[in-house]
Amino acid sequence: MKPTLFLLAAGMGSRYGGLKQLDGLGPNGETIMDYSIYDAIRAGFGKIVFVIRKDFEEQFRTQILSKYEGKIPAELVFQSLDALPEGFTCPEGRVKPWGTNHAVLMGKDVIKEPFCVINCDDFYGRDAFATIGKFLSELPEGCQNTYAMVGFRCCNTLSENGSVARGVCMYDDHHHLKDVVERTEIMRVDGPICYKDEEGKWIPLEENVPVSMNMWGFTPDYFQHSEEYFKEFLSNPKNRENPKAEFFIPLMVNKLINEGTATVEVLDTTSKWFGVTYAADREATVEKIASLVAAGEYPEKLF
Repeated sequence: MKPTLFLLAAGMGSRYGGLKQLDGLGPNGETIMDYSIYDAIRAGFGKIVFVIRKDFEEQFRTQILSKYEGKIPAELVFQSLDALPEGFTCPEGRVKPWGTNHAVLMGKDVIKEPFCVINCDDFYGRDAFATIGKFLSELPEGCQNTYAMVGFRCCNTLSENGSVARGVCMYDDHHHLKDVVERTEIMRVDGPICYKDEEGKWIPLEENVPVSMNMWGFTPDYFQHSEEYFKEFLSNPKNRENPKAEFFIPLMVNKLINEGTATVEVLDTTSKWFGVTYAADREATVEKIASLVAAGEYPEKLF
């Protein structure tokens, strides 16, 4: 069974200042997610699913979905604040989305095969898709609780225009993930890569330490785990009363690992990430895509 690519496209780019998901950066106005989908098709994926906000469905269908007709089957699902389990209601005044793992839950009715979750505004690269595609397509039929994460080398994921947030990964001798620690400020400080700790000190990081770029491989049983834990999350008064509390993928993954319910293999990739975390990243991203096209990595017109 061919795996599905699940693209998280519901968020607004607060630091970028607009809907960067729909920003044309390639020679013919291609978006970053166009390149992800092109790489996924090359890697053997059989379907794409987008999770978006309902309010930009029409623009999304016109500008994005139409170009994939005849290339790969595509579906839309929607993330909203009131998409909650039975018995739960959205707290009054809540405006922030419920987080990345809530967005993943929106795919439970349309994804019945192994799937890869990615951000729509990160350029992951050809090798990353080939790596996760191979893992997912080689899983035995009916396989459960055997997941993967593409661990990018930290040095390949930095921005020249400010700090980045990354999930720093620790794994065991079998390359199974042990923990993901979110570091919200990572950048080069006078040469070495460092992260800022809770006390405001800069702590060095190894150049090649694997970091999460939210490129995960799951099987459909992950939805059931997520539904059950989301109810626990919502039942916790701290989360219910905090208007910014979010149900993140690493939160779910760490729980499953710590319980011994699932394993998550950390897959190495030589791909170099780039993206548009800041508006100032846009020009460099356009130049990098142009150089990849010039080198023959991608055709001038993708679709």
